[in-house]
Amino acid sequence: MTFRMTKRMTMMALAAALAGTAGLAQAGGESGFYLGGSAGNASFDFSESDPDFPVEFDDDDMAYKLFAGYNIGAVPMLNLAVEGAYVNFGTFEGDIGNTTGNEIDVDGFIFSGLVGFDLGPIGLFGKAGVVSWDTDLNTNDFDDESDSGSDPAYGVGAKFQIGSIAIRAEYEMFDLDEADIDFYSLGAAFTF
Repeated sequence: MTFRMTKRMTMMALAAALAGTAGLAQAGGESGFYLGGSAGNASFDFSESDPDFPVEFDDDDMAYKLFAGYNIGAVPMLNLAVEGAYVNFGTFEGDIGNTTGNEIDVDGFIFSGLVGFDLGPIGLFGKAGVVSWDTDLNTNDFDDESDSGSDPAYGVGAKFQIGSIAIRAEYEMFDLDEADIDFYSLGAAFTF
């Protein structure tokens, strides 16, 4: 094989690779609505160390969320999105005073902004926003109570996109007044 032929084949291979990379870069810049859902594990941690009336909740449960958003494809390889979600964190057991088996249910709505970076079908993203939460405390020896509030929410994730379907893995953190919730989830989203 001559030098000229080798050079021509190398240039053709390089051009094909660049064309493929340009197509992958455009995959992150598309706009559109998306819907999805995910499920995973939420851990709830709350304690008050009052010696006369200690409270300790340190439990985890299965959790799920349903979400919808809009991806703003302003720049190739960069995703900007707004997202809203309903999340049910589950039911957590804990001790109040000397009683055990007390339960607290936690759910809420999350409103977030997302920033992501895509390179082909794989992408990474971060999110920040607010969670509007509700709790229902069911106790054995005391009156049941409800509480609500709004607090910051943060998260990071990764996705694998195949056409209009994305598989998402996420870790989200919520600081509800004095309680902490960590939520690990795996789910899917469909872009219209």
